[in-house]
Amino acid sequence: MGKIATREAYGNALRKLVEERSDIVVLDADLSKSTKSFEAKKVAPERHFNMGIAEGNMMAVAAGLAASGKTVFASTFAMFATGRAFEQIRNSVAYPNLNVKVCGSHSGITVGEDGATHQALEDIAIMRAIPNMVVLQPCDGKEAEEITRFASTYKGPMYLRFGRSAVEDVHDDSYHFELGKGEMLHQGKDIAFVATGLMVQEALKAAEMLREEGMDPTVVNMPCIKPIDETLIIELARNHRLIYTLEEHNVIGGLGSAVSEVCAKNQPVKMVMIGTQDVFGESGKPQELLDKYGLSAKRIVEKVKETIQ
Repeated sequence: MGKIATREAYGNALRKLVEERSDIVVLDADLSKSTKSFEAKKVAPERHFNMGIAEGNMMAVAAGLAASGKTVFASTFAMFATGRAFEQIRNSVAYPNLNVKVCGSHSGITVGEDGATHQALEDIAIMRAIPNMVVLQPCDGKEAEEITRFASTYKGPMYLRFGRSAVEDVHDDSYHFELGKGEMLHQGKDIAFVATGLMVQEALKAAEMLREEGMDPTVVNMPCIKPIDETLIIELARNHRLIYTLEEHNVIGGLGSAVSEVCAKNQPVKMVMIGTQDVFGESGKPQELLDKYGLSAKRIVEKVKETIQ
């Protein structure tokens, strides 16, 4: 299996898009080599602008360009995009429903050594609460490319969440992204894992470990946090006695909250939300942090054994 960070796949896809289309403009807040948006600059420097460490201004400029008919990709770290520029995203981009793609890289605790100040664990909650905003998170390189390409065709504001660390491939070249749809990776029984981002890989590993012990969890990849696949979630709730949501994000306001809202309204089921438990992150190696915060495959298995009794 291959291994690439979703931020790198985003940069590769963006480079191809600016080559193909003259209406795409790329903005970055002095982090283009980290977000990988500089890939677009290599082929279209006249449509790539470094806005400096001024994220609010970058989103306001993005809104102006979109109002002028451009398709705008505005990139920075997830923490700075959704934190510093919230007002501009809400009032200047989402309120007038403009064609801006807010692209947040370095999300979650696997940012690693940069520590709590850079580890966005609230960004999904912030963005999904904004009207008109679509929220997407790929689990691997192929899905990141597909989502980026889809974003270029969608008319309206979107938040795309990318990671720093390289992750194993889940998909091959035949994969096709569809807005509002989850993906059944393995049909099991009794319990179900609904995961997003790099937690999909951890869910697959945990499911394999549990199968060796006689359990057979269903595994679902949920790249669309908003709009979420209500039909699939209701089906899971009807056919499983327990749903586990897995996210590299605070359990408040993220994937777990989104899934529980669907179940509460349509098909109540017992749920366990695996994510950061309303705490900040800290500096450390990515795998060590996944272990400490209960997000690694090993810790997921422990949680399953603890909660199914």
